[in-house]
Amino acid sequence: MKAKVFSIQGEEVKDITLDDDVFAREINEGVIYYAIRNELANMRVGTASTKTRGEVRGTSAKPWKQKGTGRARAGRRRSPLWVGGGIVFGPKPRDFSYSMPKKAKRLAMKSILSLKVQEENLKVIEDFTIESGKTRDLMSILKNFVKDERTVLVLKDDDAMVKRAARNIPWLSFLSYNRMRAHDLFYGKNILIMETAAGNLNTFYKEN
Repeated sequence: MKAKVFSIQGEEVKDITLDDDVFAREINEGVIYYAIRNELANMRVGTASTKTRGEVRGTSAKPWKQKGTGRARAGRRRSPLWVGGGIVFGPKPRDFSYSMPKKAKRLAMKSILSLKVQEENLKVIEDFTIESGKTRDLMSILKNFVKDERTVLVLKDDDAMVKRAARNIPWLSFLSYNRMRAHDLFYGKNILIMETAAGNLNTFYKEN
């Protein structure tokens, strides 16, 4: 498929060929869901912790004798039935992460890219860098393509100066073509891909 390449001023300058298997394939909604769910699970810290009746501080002495008081029998003050007692089946530190098949993850990325092309929310722009590393210089480029909407900028490499300029823009995420995140791509209102990154995506995701 053919796609327009825009200059940083927002003008059409030429065409680029995008691989149909990456940018114009049938969309698999199910694998997109599983890819996003996998990323969110892997991001969970899993440090929530509560104390059981054996871990809370307190005496283990019997509060009162078993019979003759008229009250319910009680064994110790650390019982979950008492205020300040232990927690029954409370959370403990755990690892929520799990692995996803590589082919399924790649299929999810290709499905999302194809979806964004169908929705006309994906644009290819000429390669650029921000030599000053200043946010205002990057904003002067972005305003030609998007408003203050959730936007993803796909970089051709790990450009430290572009990342430095982008980190102060709350609605902008930046990804490298070889380290994409399904969550950011799917929920991004606009996807801006540098020309070299688009060419790299053709080959990076073409196989499998």
